[in-house]
Amino acid sequence: MKSFRYRSGAVLAALALLAGCTVEGAAIGGAAGVGITASQGRGFSQGISDQAIRIEINDGWLRYSEQMYRLLSLQVQEGRVLVSGVVPSQEMRLEAIRVAWQPEGVREVINEVRVEGESGGGGVETFAVDTWISTELKAKLIFDAEVSSINYSIETVHGVVYLMGVAQSPRELERVVEHARNIAYVERVVSYVRLNEGEPSA
Repeated sequence: MKSFRYRSGAVLAALALLAGCTVEGAAIGGAAGVGITASQGRGFSQGISDQAIRIEINDGWLRYSEQMYRLLSLQVQEGRVLVSGVVPSQEMRLEAIRVAWQPEGVREVINEVRVEGESGGGGVETFAVDTWISTELKAKLIFDAEVSSINYSIETVHGVVYLMGVAQSPRELERVVEHARNIAYVERVVSYVRLNEGEPSA
């Protein structure tokens, strides 16, 4: 753990101060890396914002488990978050993406996380139905002019649809939930979506 906690500690502490955020522990870095964002074609303040997002996500993963932190890779650019890696369970995959949506400034989360020995734990048929549900819902959101589909991540496990992301309004969130409920084979819809105004989505 010590090598995780203190790697690039001074640099990360400076970034945390510049970003105006407080993160317990210096165990941020690992799979993500730090990088020099200002030289990557982004403005200085956007670079600092991306680093703050990176720090907060890594901190959330480490709080969940050191295993999650070690197994996942993270890239952040202009508020777009790419998460990749292989994890041992659907539960860990869901939690990793839920945490990735939490920081202010996240505009999109691209989920490239796979579950080890992927079949969803319920057989090939269940996995195929879950994949079909997620694909169907994504299509519905893309073609709904009143929904900003890029702001949502969708995971389906055993017929339960998990929504994650940022809703622009309560009305938009209602539309997303309604779309999900109207898809065949959906057993339940669970929302981890937060409202853009900072209000609770439940």
